[in-house]
Amino acid sequence: MALYAARCPSSFGTAAVDPSSARHPIRSSALLASVPGRVLAGGVSNSSANHWKLRVACKQEAISVPVSAAREAPFKNVENSGVFALSSQEYRHVTSPNPSDGEPTVSITVVGASGDLAKKKIFPALFALYCEDCLPKNFTIFGYARSKMTDAELRTLVSRTLTCRIDKRENCNEKIEKFLKRCFYHSGRYDSEENFAELDKMLKEHEGGRVSNRLFYLSIPPNIFIDVVRSASRSASSKNGWTRVIVEKPFGRDSESSAALTSGLKQYLDEDQIFRIDHYLGKELVENLSVLRFSNLIFEPLWSRKYIRNVQLIFSEDFGTEGRGGYFDHYGIIRDIMQNHLLQILALFAMETPASLDAEDIRNEKVKVLRSMRPLQLENVVIGQYKSHAKGGVRHPGYTDDKTVPEGSLTPTFAAAALFIDNARWDGVPFLMKAGKALHTKRAEIRVQFRHVPGNLYKRNFGADIEHATNELVIRVQPDEAIYLKINNKVPGLGMRLDRSNLNLLYSSRYSKEIPDAYERLLLDAIGGERRLFIRSDELDAAWNLFTPLLKELEEKKIVPELYPYGSRGPVGAHYLAAKYNVRWGDLVASELDD
Repeated sequence: MALYAARCPSSFGTAAVDPSSARHPIRSSALLASVPGRVLAGGVSNSSANHWKLRVACKQEAISVPVSAAREAPFKNVENSGVFALSSQEYRHVTSPNPSDGEPTVSITVVGASGDLAKKKIFPALFALYCEDCLPKNFTIFGYARSKMTDAELRTLVSRTLTCRIDKRENCNEKIEKFLKRCFYHSGRYDSEENFAELDKMLKEHEGGRVSNRLFYLSIPPNIFIDVVRSASRSASSKNGWTRVIVEKPFGRDSESSAALTSGLKQYLDEDQIFRIDHYLGKELVENLSVLRFSNLIFEPLWSRKYIRNVQLIFSEDFGTEGRGGYFDHYGIIRDIMQNHLLQILALFAMETPASLDAEDIRNEKVKVLRSMRPLQLENVVIGQYKSHAKGGVRHPGYTDDKTVPEGSLTPTFAAAALFIDNARWDGVPFLMKAGKALHTKRAEIRVQFRHVPGNLYKRNFGADIEHATNELVIRVQPDEAIYLKINNKVPGLGMRLDRSNLNLLYSSRYSKEIPDAYERLLLDAIGGERRLFIRSDELDAAWNLFTPLLKELEEKKIVPELYPYGSRGPVGAHYLAAKYNVRWGDLVASELDD
């Protein structure tokens, strides 16, 4: 775990080619060669791993800038001159490969490079890591997709999403040019071993005889994951370093499809080569969750059924599908948000203290939580779907008004659920989840409501609203990242009037540096071999086992979702669900930070 602790500040240290090789030794090339099709795990012996080092030094003072927070960088948008027209031969001349320098290479291939995720998130995250000096000395980025495109056209496409650093002393234009010099493109089919062999040849030209480490980011629909992995494993895997593959959600639609996908990937990959990414696990406040709990004495003794009345995990967006209804309709809000993002946060919140900060120790504890949970029952779930509504003189269309959504669709755009963990720590504590689109606000947060003070001396001062006597810890993941604790205190004056106030850690006020985008952190971890924030296959199985029976029942019985107006607080049924467990949704109680 030392690798993670030194991730970007000061220096990354000298991480070995595969830092986890002691726990998960990669099979040797000779052994892998004996298994048909299973050659993607580029073998490297322990002695070789100790010899070859991946040096990644990150500047302590540099903090990444989310695209939305930084100003657009001016760039030279010329396809046939300057950096945009740099050829592979010119690149090799500029970088002057020298295999004798002992430095391995890292080749990052973004499969599906012409898609929105690659353009808006992956390339900007890689550029941010480059600006922070967090990428290895010898790195190359390749885009791969079916679209016909030249290197120059890819660089023009990518440059439109790159942003300047907040530190104006940095020469942003120069950094953009240097970064784009390392970006190349190869067009090919996703199921073509021949096209991936061509990619392999190009990668080798840039690797210049060094130890080659290769990372494939599959920014493509899951139905073609297996085709890409099969083709890459047989034609473009590293022969003397590591090969890793990042796969994006959704990881199936239910237990059966998820198991089939995992089985297909494992025909060509070992488990420790598969990095299942859930970008919510890379968000700053989610990562801070375990720090808050395990490094502060005041919280850990309170973290149980004895003191906590309920836990709420809330996700809301203030916009609808807006032309993406065709994709969303295939999954719905439960699969899209609750089964992965919110459930992962719940597991991190509720897990027992791990033996160490080692990735496997943490993931083991998360799996224990998921296996202790009751499968969701229909009686503990409310689903909804937004309808058209006029607000502020603007009429917003309903979900089924989206032309990409099938007529009469029953796919929920909102869901609320009560979940329970049957173990000694959390027995009887309701974990309430709520996720929805086209709601009144955009937010993601964890709310921990503590029990009432037994025999409270001041209960008469609170009047009929007993909720004002309840302490609440709020961890706001986005936007305006914050941690605040609601306490009761006396209002200054001669009388005895009580007030509810916030002890507040607002990140924007406390820290002057920008918070890194989740994709930056996760890409850096994948390059370094740190798996703590990625999902293991047994963890995925346990998550689907919780939700699959409910999803099948909803679809087989054709349960009709409750309609709610676009821009509202969601269906009324969600309030009745909370009231069933004597709970009020915390995000509906007005406060200084909640508004």
